[in-house]
Amino acid sequence: MGQLKEWVKQDWVRIGPDGSIKGKCGTSKDKRNPDRCLPRSKANSLTKAERASTARKKKRAGAKGKTTVANTKAAKVTKMASGGAVTPPKRPFNGPCVPGTAVARGCGAVMANRRKRTKGSVSQA
Repeated sequence: MGQLKEWVKQDWVRIGPDGSIKGKCGTSKDKRNPDRCLPRSKANSLTKAERASTARKKKRAGAKGKTTVANTKAAKVTKMASGGAVTPPKRPFNGPCVPGTAVARGCGAVMANRRKRTKGSVSQA
């Protein structure tokens, strides 16, 4: 099954500005400034104060006319199991390890033997 289908099939819930779970996502009365929606697993993993914080952030920005508002750091969904996006693994680095340097992101796509290195207090991940 495709990842988008799995994402849509998850149980999404609506979070009110007071931090309580109000019901299914998409059932907000205020269509111009709807409540925050999160996957149920993520909503349950947050405290009531964290849920209230992310819901209030969405309501504040929505009142100013914004249509998309990022989650707070605590409410950010990172894992596919919790409704987050799946990112492919980064290309592995197979070159020599040089202390104090790291390979710059995006380098080596065309000429793999000419990858740029950054200097300073960095580490090769």
